[in-house]
Amino acid sequence: MTGRAGKIVLALALAAGVLTACAQADKDTNTGRTIPFDLYTHCGIREALIGSTYFEAQDPPSDGSGNPPEGWGNPYQRGTMTLTSETEAVFTDDAGHEVKFRARPGTEPSMPLCA
Repeated sequence: MTGRAGKIVLALALAAGVLTACAQADKDTNTGRTIPFDLYTHCGIREALIGSTYFEAQDPPSDGSGNPPEGWGNPYQRGTMTLTSETEAVFTDDAGHEVKFRARPGTEPSMPLCA
């Protein structure tokens, strides 16, 4: 390897190490953190994408026809999401709604979008 190419490879390797450490630190500090969150409700309250992980609602609120219940916004409900652990999260809002979510494997939505 030439001197310049070697320096570029070394710089990239160091950057990758720094980014990995930052991602790990960020992951650890996000647990317990509450963030503003617009929960998609249009086709029912079934899942939420938090970072790159899909979380499924544990007891999805519904009007019985796959829509959000009365009192929920449609197509979104503004509130906050708290990551209580690496695999559990809780959505809450000013109206008093609360939905618990659990992480699921996979990186694609599990529920098809409705019309």
